[in-house]
Amino acid sequence: MEALIPVINKLQDVFNTVGADIIQLPQIAVVGTQSSGKSSVLESLVGRDLLPRGTGIVTRRPLILQLVHVDPGDGRKNEDEGRDVEEWGKFLHTKNKIHSDFDEIRQEIENETERVSGNNKGISDDPIHLKIFSPHVVNLTLVDLPGITKVPVGDQPKDIEIQIRDLILKHISNPNCIILAVTAANTDMATSEALKVAREVDPDGRRTLAVVTKLDLMDAGTDAMDVLMGRVIPVKLGIIGVVNRSQLDINNKKSVADAIRDEYAFLQKKYPSLANRNGTKYLARTLNRLLMHHIRDCLPELKTRINVLAAQYQSLLSSYGEPVEDQSATLLQLITKFATEYCNTIEGTAKYIETAELCGGARICYIFHETFGRTLESVDPLGGLSTIDILTAIRNATGPRPSLFVPEVSFELLVKKQVKRLEEPSLRCVELVHEEMQRIIQHCSNYSTQELQRFPKLHEAIVEVVTSLLRKRLPITNEMVHNLVAIELAYINTKHPDFADACGVMNNNIEEQRRNRMRELPAAVPREKVGATGPQGEQDGTGNWRGMLKKGEEAAGSGPGSPLKGVVNLLDVPVPVARKLSSREQRDCEVIERLIKSYFLIVRKNIQDSVPKAVMHFLVNHVKDSLQSELVGQLYKSGLLNDLLTESEDMAQRRKEAADMLQALQRASQVIAEIRETHLW
Repeated sequence: MEALIPVINKLQDVFNTVGADIIQLPQIAVVGTQSSGKSSVLESLVGRDLLPRGTGIVTRRPLILQLVHVDPGDGRKNEDEGRDVEEWGKFLHTKNKIHSDFDEIRQEIENETERVSGNNKGISDDPIHLKIFSPHVVNLTLVDLPGITKVPVGDQPKDIEIQIRDLILKHISNPNCIILAVTAANTDMATSEALKVAREVDPDGRRTLAVVTKLDLMDAGTDAMDVLMGRVIPVKLGIIGVVNRSQLDINNKKSVADAIRDEYAFLQKKYPSLANRNGTKYLARTLNRLLMHHIRDCLPELKTRINVLAAQYQSLLSSYGEPVEDQSATLLQLITKFATEYCNTIEGTAKYIETAELCGGARICYIFHETFGRTLESVDPLGGLSTIDILTAIRNATGPRPSLFVPEVSFELLVKKQVKRLEEPSLRCVELVHEEMQRIIQHCSNYSTQELQRFPKLHEAIVEVVTSLLRKRLPITNEMVHNLVAIELAYINTKHPDFADACGVMNNNIEEQRRNRMRELPAAVPREKVGATGPQGEQDGTGNWRGMLKKGEEAAGSGPGSPLKGVVNLLDVPVPVARKLSSREQRDCEVIERLIKSYFLIVRKNIQDSVPKAVMHFLVNHVKDSLQSELVGQLYKSGLLNDLLTESEDMAQRRKEAADMLQALQRASQVIAEIRETHLW
């Protein structure tokens, strides 16, 4: 189990090289108010003077301190570097440089702090990484954090308290972090800022250990017995008291070893019953044990997390693609892939199928059979035609001569007017299909050919070529659809089989109605008029022409446009709109209406069938067939290669970052894989 802490140290080294915080590794974070003795506790654990000391804010950057236990004989392994030392340190930012002088280490920490945080009390969240190799330490990973402060000093910003608090919370919010809450014994435990902050992120206290410093500075007549026994504020992992060196001891160069001996003597004298459960050595062993158990509990989840992230970064790296070597081959491959995906989206065989909405060929099918079909079916065959309009058209078609039969010209004029109404929905259908073909470009760019995102200029060029091709085909398709309607208008085929059948049925109905009227006539007409009624008398539905002469005044006002009694200006006579139609007029209108309806339905059926076919041939299929040749012809030119295959500025950087992270995750996975189950117990 002792091997677990070096494993975590290795993992930290792996991820430090890429500067990533994506994996939350188990560690111990030291939290406390300013000058509560945090750095002194760390120095006691190391057994050497290595941290900057003084009054006010001294720790201004997080210090990640890895303690590595080495056997006493291992120091000689550094002879090849010209050093034969027992204890040494290494900084991440100075790479493999070995520091055997601990004053040098302290000076380097001060210099590195000032380099980033300035030299006047400012703070930074950029950590300093330090490794200490010594036979006098236990394996530990500790993070020394800036002390909690309230009032800004020097050039500290006004929100220094919030900044430090956020920095501390960033580290201790990690669920894999043990919190070492440091509180001075000469302050009231109930006012401990360290315990308050720890409780915010660890309300159950499962990962908080309290350390009480400065036991020797308590007021005369008081002691920390109740605090150390947990009677004031209980802490689940325990409360450990330590005695640090005073500033005078540091100035007098009192060694850490002497300080630990004095600490032991003090505890034996003041707290004899608690001496074996307090002090720096007991704290080091406790932290070592806690960290090992904590690592053991976190390891399975950590392993899973690393494997998941490795898979994600592998996928991300694949999406960025390899650096371009053969430009011609890459360009041709991308063009071909885009053209294939475009055609597949129309055919419905694309790799990425949209689930949120219809797209591609399915959408075009919906436009043809649902949108266009329903629109045509909603067009009323007699829409915009009133009975008076039909009657007026019949009269206009006869000229100055009264007609004996319904003129065919009036039927043709009216039916053409109605068929013309089918042109607008047909052209709208072409427009909708054209819009969908444009949307397919975006669909292919987003889902199908992610490689195009690497080359924004190539992407723009492909979109421009396809849009231009669609734009070129749109007027040709519109012209064809316009011609389809014009063809129907050019020749009204009254011999059409469907129309002939409809006419036959209609004639039978009219004949039946005429016979019914003949049977009803004797009862409806006065007896003296029956004798004067001949075969021709039925033509106008009002009796023969003699009868019309006898009733000249009534007959004069019966037709539209006829002069009324006393009216001189014929042009001012309005057409009576709401008058009752004669039976002849009703019959004529009925005939025309039925003929228009019958013929309109035939034409509508033809248009509904032929417009989608025309759109498919002239627009959709033509674009599918000529897309690749168009793209190759426009873009596959040696002069354009460099420009089109220029990657976006940050793509190379992102690819490098993803590759480094993937490499780090793979190495981390190997490190964890080396742990045997026996190490865990």
